[in-house]
Amino acid sequence: MATTSLKLPDALKQRVNTLAELAGKSPHAFMVDVITEQTDRTEKRLAFIHSALEAKKDFDKTGMAYDADEVHAYMRAKIKGINPTQLTPKKYK
Repeated sequence: MATTSLKLPDALKQRVNTLAELAGKSPHAFMVDVITEQTDRTEKRLAFIHSALEAKKDFDKTGMAYDADEVHAYMRAKIKGINPTQLTPKKYK
């Protein structure tokens, strides 16, 4: 495991110490967990953005998409336990 040194402002260090104690963790374990969570969140956000950009490219190329009202109705039916008919994309361009 690599070692990294962080210089924290005193106020932040105190906040970390307080929260780590409340969580029953060492300040080090608390910081590793927080950095891991933020790294995971950022990676997921970037993957979501990449997926959206790819979907936009596909739409620009094909003009095919699902109607939002139909998607919402489909999801409401699924939540109610109803087995709705499969959606089909429509040509919008």
